[in-house]
Amino acid sequence: MSKQLPNLTNVGTFPHMNCERGCQIELKYTIMDVAKMSGVSKSTVSRVISNTGYVSPESRKRVLLSIEKLQYRPNGVARAMVARQTQNIGVIIYRQHHPIASHPFYGKILDAILEKASELGYSIFVMTDKDLTSKSADFLLEKRVDGLILVSKLNHELIDYFKNMYIPFVMVNGTCDHSDVIHLVNDDERGGELAAQHMLSLGLTAVSVISGPLEHRSHKLRLEGFQKTYQREGFTLDDDRIYYANSSQFDEGYKGFQQLWERSPNFKALFATNDMIALGAIKAIYEKGLQVPEHIAVMGFDDIDYAAMANPSLSTIHSSKTKMGHDAVSILDKEIQGITTTKDLPMYVPELKVRYSTKGTK
Repeated sequence: MSKQLPNLTNVGTFPHMNCERGCQIELKYTIMDVAKMSGVSKSTVSRVISNTGYVSPESRKRVLLSIEKLQYRPNGVARAMVARQTQNIGVIIYRQHHPIASHPFYGKILDAILEKASELGYSIFVMTDKDLTSKSADFLLEKRVDGLILVSKLNHELIDYFKNMYIPFVMVNGTCDHSDVIHLVNDDERGGELAAQHMLSLGLTAVSVISGPLEHRSHKLRLEGFQKTYQREGFTLDDDRIYYANSSQFDEGYKGFQQLWERSPNFKALFATNDMIALGAIKAIYEKGLQVPEHIAVMGFDDIDYAAMANPSLSTIHSSKTKMGHDAVSILDKEIQGITTTKDLPMYVPELKVRYSTKGTK
């Protein structure tokens, strides 16, 4: 004997203090209401909604009939079970030194990620990690994110870990040897060449360099591009003209200039592999009683917001921070949907930004 369905409707008329004739209000039923009407457990309803696990044909029919009768609409979690998606993306920024999320380079990328994610209907979980471990990733995977955006450098162990988890991910501002991993990066070596070409065009051959940590791809390639360009023109950068910083912070630029000046106080130009280092060096230059660019021309890299606001404004190489963030979400969205995307993406083209810190030096 079949079970009679309760006489429940999704909309009813009820008296209301502000409605003389009564008001139409929507009754929102829960998964428990569906289970009660169907004569099955809540877990059985969940299995029907998610289409996972065994449910007898008779029970499945009763659950589907109850859903139709109640005009039941699953909540966000249940919809995620049905679609196998949560519309959540995890972002992990790996960086050893503070600031991390508020860093003028990584913060710009994060802003762009949030903007594009909102446009495409995704929510974002953001984690920062000073150590290259899977701790942050494990937390985000527990939240059932649909995909991951991994910012900055990673090691092979972490890359293999993410690949083995079979979750879509995109690397931003970092590369690896895996041909099937999507990575979005600037052409940093070309950026180093542009910086060198600009300085050489101004006749600046007595140049020193402050380089960020060489274990980071960006700093290494920027330095290489700069050095190779000077070498092609017959100028060699001796080791005493290069300061290898322990981090890419403002303080390292300040300290780097002081040490370079102690070694050989006769250079006329300074290239720093990021803007924060360059700005730290400018502070040290002024404390020596020197002027920029009259005594020393200074060139940075990244084109962070502070570069244009500084006094003097900083000549630099523009890197595509906003476009990288937007593209990371757009590409990950396609990967989540199962749309095949090319893994061999072109690098972002850098652009020379000439400001006052190198003007008037020719």
